[in-house]
Amino acid sequence: MSQPIVKKDVPINAVQTKKRDEMVWIPSGEFSMGADSNQGRQDEFPKHTVKVDGFYMDITEVTNLQFQEFVTQTGYITTAEKDIDWEELKKQLPPQTPKPDAETLKAASLVFVPSEGEVSLQDYSQWWQWNHGANWKHPKGSGSDIVGKENYPVVHISWDDANAYCKWAGKRLPTEAEWEYAARGNLKNSVYTWGNEKMDESKTYCNYWQGSFPYKNNSIDGYYGAAPVKTYSPNGYGLYDMAGNVWEWCSDNYNNTYYDTFKNIKIAINPNGPPISFDPDEPLVSKRVMRGGSFLCNESYCSGYRVSARMKSSSDSSLEHLGFRCVQSK
Repeated sequence: MSQPIVKKDVPINAVQTKKRDEMVWIPSGEFSMGADSNQGRQDEFPKHTVKVDGFYMDITEVTNLQFQEFVTQTGYITTAEKDIDWEELKKQLPPQTPKPDAETLKAASLVFVPSEGEVSLQDYSQWWQWNHGANWKHPKGSGSDIVGKENYPVVHISWDDANAYCKWAGKRLPTEAEWEYAARGNLKNSVYTWGNEKMDESKTYCNYWQGSFPYKNNSIDGYYGAAPVKTYSPNGYGLYDMAGNVWEWCSDNYNNTYYDTFKNIKIAINPNGPPISFDPDEPLVSKRVMRGGSFLCNESYCSGYRVSARMKSSSDSSLEHLGFRCVQSK
């Protein structure tokens, strides 16, 4: 079994809330935003030049311990802990959609459940389960907990939850451009945060699905699900887990043709996303951008750990592989 590439001389921090000494300064600069290989999806093209101002960024994803402090001090209740508001939900559904039964509308979140064998990778319902009782304190459902996982990334966090935490911490979510710029770690046009070397069984650069998705995970790195923050080496800016582990929310609306708007622009300065969201897969649902990939990403499925890879979901979504990190302007 190979060992993950780690940096053992850096201790896990306790609580980073409101502390810039547990953030890193990302200097102002220009970069080419978008896909660097033929793995890129249509919404990752065309590449375009972007300039961002400098900013501070959390060196890790927000952890269970950090989120617990926020909840303890504020009494905040996450989206996944609340029953679903049918009046809000039906706005995202086709007209005349019948109201679900009361049980279906009870508090829940999406939990990963491996399939028994090969399935169509176009049908995510084969591995996602709507689980009542699943939330940040119970990642696998009501029978699970986070005891001993204080330094794991907090998950089942909606975009709304992430923004509530950011406001409390005096921070904000990164723009998609800031996130990609920081993830590149001062490397030029690299496919991954560490360069262009593909992952194999002899080197593990990040936490991802090693095996046949979604039914067989060889767990070569020792982790079937999420890993503690700082398990793997940081990128060139000192940021951990900018690839794999859990997806991270960005502030931007998602629009599948957003990059097309930069075709005739020499350089985009501090872009903050399209004014209106649009996803042709779900045209009635307004969505936000997610970045970085997760422990479920695999070469055969999404390769979401590529530095330019994009994902999207509605702001009230919460999943077992979705968290966030914060930034702060100078």
